[in-house]
Amino acid sequence: MKKSIVYTRTGDKGTTALVGGKRVSKTDPRIESYGTIDELNSFIGLLAAELTDTDDLVFLKFVQHKLFNIGSYLATDQENTELKIESQVTDESVSRIEKEIDRIDGALPRMTNFILPGGSRSSALAHVCRTVCRRAERCVYAFEPRVEIDKNVLIFINRLSDYLFVLARKLCIKDMGDEIIWDSTCI
Repeated sequence: MKKSIVYTRTGDKGTTALVGGKRVSKTDPRIESYGTIDELNSFIGLLAAELTDTDDLVFLKFVQHKLFNIGSYLATDQENTELKIESQVTDESVSRIEKEIDRIDGALPRMTNFILPGGSRSSALAHVCRTVCRRAERCVYAFEPRVEIDKNVLIFINRLSDYLFVLARKLCIKDMGDEIIWDSTCI
């Protein structure tokens, strides 16, 4: 098998190809949406490199695979190309992330104040992932009026930011013993 060429020169004039071949501007909201999903996936990889808990690592690997599926979903020109089954987000995937949120949150103390991101490296990384996830969600919604987006894609991204929040709390408490409470009187 011949090795693939990394550079193609086809994007040198500011366009890129969707799955299906249609060329669009690299500034197209569709490209921004799946590019931000890719960025999120990279940050989750960085977060995973900091963790040792097997359950967290297994779940984050699942998340990374789902994000790759979502990127593929968003990159597919469904007007001209049939969406591959692998690129879809199922009800089961949404249920799985909700169960993981409930599992982690059930072991956390009740939140009575706003908390600041940080406390430990792993907690801070989870918060970075959470904020990139929120941006990815905004990007997908900005693109959504032009093309109908499957509800499970939108739900999964929304739940993912919730998951990353409870994971950040768990990691902060594990690493620091306590969370950093926002001082609302700070002037």
